[in-house]
Amino acid sequence: MADDLLQFYPRFSLAERDRRWAAVRKLMREQGIDVIVAPSNTGHSTDFQANARYLSHVGGGGDADIAVVFPLEGEVTAVATSAKPRWPIVQDWVADVREARRAYGRATVERLKELHVDNARIGICGLGAGTRTPEGTILYGFWKAMRDAFPKAEFVDATGLLDQVRFVKSDEEVAVLKKSTEIIEKGVEAKIRHARPGVVDWVVWAEAMAEMMRHGSEIPVHQHWLSSKNPIRTLTRPSFRKLESGDMIIDELEASWIGYRSQIVQPVFVDVVNPVQAELFKVQKQVFDAMLPQLKAGVTVRELNEMTIKAGDAARPNSGFAKDCKIMLTMHGRGAGDDGPIITDSSRNQRDLEAPLKENMVLIFKPSAETAPGQEKAICTWGDTVVVTKTGGRRLGTFPHELAVSR
Repeated sequence: MADDLLQFYPRFSLAERDRRWAAVRKLMREQGIDVIVAPSNTGHSTDFQANARYLSHVGGGGDADIAVVFPLEGEVTAVATSAKPRWPIVQDWVADVREARRAYGRATVERLKELHVDNARIGICGLGAGTRTPEGTILYGFWKAMRDAFPKAEFVDATGLLDQVRFVKSDEEVAVLKKSTEIIEKGVEAKIRHARPGVVDWVVWAEAMAEMMRHGSEIPVHQHWLSSKNPIRTLTRPSFRKLESGDMIIDELEASWIGYRSQIVQPVFVDVVNPVQAELFKVQKQVFDAMLPQLKAGVTVRELNEMTIKAGDAARPNSGFAKDCKIMLTMHGRGAGDDGPIITDSSRNQRDLEAPLKENMVLIFKPSAETAPGQEKAICTWGDTVVVTKTGGRRLGTFPHELAVSR
């Protein structure tokens, strides 16, 4: 039965598995880590469990809690609930899939005892801060089970080790993110098609989400959304208000193909475009076009931010709604979840600012233009998922860089 169903599930190749495992184990040797544990945590649309799925290819679905034990040598183990009926059917990377019965820490400890790690150096993903997780992601019960079982072991944070491997994508991963982008564009088309005066906002959102599901997106996925005459910041879900002529829909749409999430930001107007937004968009597009060639290997995030400010100075008009508008760089990694580096209006830590871009990093690039202080606040953002190359950024999307109008 497993072999019959396996052919129907999209999956990464065994060559991709071997590449990842070799890269992780190389860093484990360099850092003296004997085994890595990736705990179960499906938080933030399963972003917090990205490392477990990255190492095992086991996962998919909102309640698919997975933990992984990844030794320096020997068999990799995935820990899950309803393990045998579910996970050998959808992946061919890991044969040792063990039953947790929801006690993931306990089952992980059982595997660690087999590996004789009483005095070992154990790396734990999520023990320390991640890109968007300053307090880590390991659950207390899971952590306590390991601490109680191995009081003499040394526990260290392995979040950065996995980051180092995951943030630069293989060609196979880039192709999967390209597929994710294609799915999102189907959702954007549905959003434009259904956004009519009198239609309930929630219904438009549902049509966009359904179209992505029809084309293969897993759930859950990150999806922020808001419609109004002058939306400023997305919310975590739409409302049940009816759309009106002149409304603007802003959102962040993502699709998950084999757990990999690209992102597209595409504003949509109902019937007519707000003239303020139209002027801001001209500046935003000019900045985006000027900066795309700068997304090349070796450039730091700090340098990109400085170049974005200069590009905004060059694009800003001398009069009109966009006069003296503020330009902001928002950019962060795309992949299996919580990928970096990141820069937003509120997230500008030293580590990410000094991070150099590397070839085959994949990022959502979405600079924004905001009206000057003293004016009514309005903001315009448009973004696409891009791949970093030696010569500049390459868009994965094909949607035209323009304001969409639903008529």
